[in-house]
Amino acid sequence: MVLVFRDISGRKRLEEQLRQSQKMEAIGTLASGIVHDFNNVLAAILGYTEMATYDVPPNNPAQGYLRQVLTAGNRAKDLVQQILAFSRRSQEARRPVQLHWLVQEALTLLRASLPSTIEIQQHLSQDAGVVLADTTQMHQVLMNLCANAEYAMRETGGVLAVRLEAVVLDTTWTVVHPNLTPGPYVRLTVQDTGPGMASDVLKRIFEPFFTTKGPTEGTGMGLAVVYGIITSHSGTITVSSMPGQGATFEVYLLQIQVAATAGTHTEEPIPTGKERLLLVEDETAVARVGQTLLERLGYEVVVCLISVGALEAFRAAPQRFDLVITDQTMPRMSGDALASALQRIRPDILIILEPASATPSTPPEPRPWALMPGSPNRGKCVHWRTPFDRYCRTGERRGESLSAAVAAQQ
Repeated sequence: MVLVFRDISGRKRLEEQLRQSQKMEAIGTLASGIVHDFNNVLAAILGYTEMATYDVPPNNPAQGYLRQVLTAGNRAKDLVQQILAFSRRSQEARRPVQLHWLVQEALTLLRASLPSTIEIQQHLSQDAGVVLADTTQMHQVLMNLCANAEYAMRETGGVLAVRLEAVVLDTTWTVVHPNLTPGPYVRLTVQDTGPGMASDVLKRIFEPFFTTKGPTEGTGMGLAVVYGIITSHSGTITVSSMPGQGATFEVYLLQIQVAATAGTHTEEPIPTGKERLLLVEDETAVARVGQTLLERLGYEVVVCLISVGALEAFRAAPQRFDLVITDQTMPRMSGDALASALQRIRPDILIILEPASATPSTPPEPRPWALMPGSPNRGKCVHWRTPFDRYCRTGERRGESLSAAVAAQQ
């Protein structure tokens, strides 16, 4: 009798990694399928909320509520893109960020959603320093860590402590974390006074799909996403906990010596115009809010809910329109097909094309782009933000109106 023993633990690990990869691919496919419809819903919410901010007097308490709706809505829109980015494992745009402002904003949003039995204590050093980071991802990290702490204290209440400070890590510390180098870091600490975790749970806390929650309470992806974001930023995250002593998560990000962006902007007067625009959008709610917003800015707007109808309207009177704005994802005829057809009728027409939603294998367009007169291909990019955003502008200069974009082509 011959007995053969073979260690297949490596193969089992590879099989598990493959299953997890397939799960992530499925999540990415699902996300890319719903992102377009979800953004349409958000477009109507944000558009009508923006209009309400201009109709409500500045000293009215409702102004604060409307601003919170806008902030939360824009975060929701960013988080949809983060789901896509996570499934693609792509590199997101990063810039110097002063985390102090971002953490303050996140805690303001979080405070309203926490039960009154949980107290927030924040100790945020304004001199914590600057990190090179994606602001949406950093916001997601903090919200996920705080959501984890809230769940731990949901039944008993307690204290959620958030600290932000500058620290210097030496070689004795970085030996334990070889992905870090000695030097100045920004440390973000999220601590709760919940029941704590046993050592077996602590070892698996950052594993994808691992959760101690019930089947309807969580997916086990929150802390896995946090870990993925921090490691992609060349940082590290640690956790310490014991049963009955709560849990402490510490995030370390390398400090950089450059000027930071606070994550806010100064509101500017919205540019206006009087040109006639053809707006092509198959979602009725989005088309209505886009038409209303643009007409309030002085433009004359003709709306078509189907691209074929827009083509017929343009063919009937090609000189009637100064500019065309069309969505890329349209039934029967896509936005770029419509744009090419319009330019064959009138080569000098300026067309702004909204980008399509991304898929897990195809990154999204960085921004909408314009088809310049005489070219059926992608031409000079204009910094156009949809009619449903705070600033309706095109061109590379802030505040340039649609009128200026049209005049530049004449």
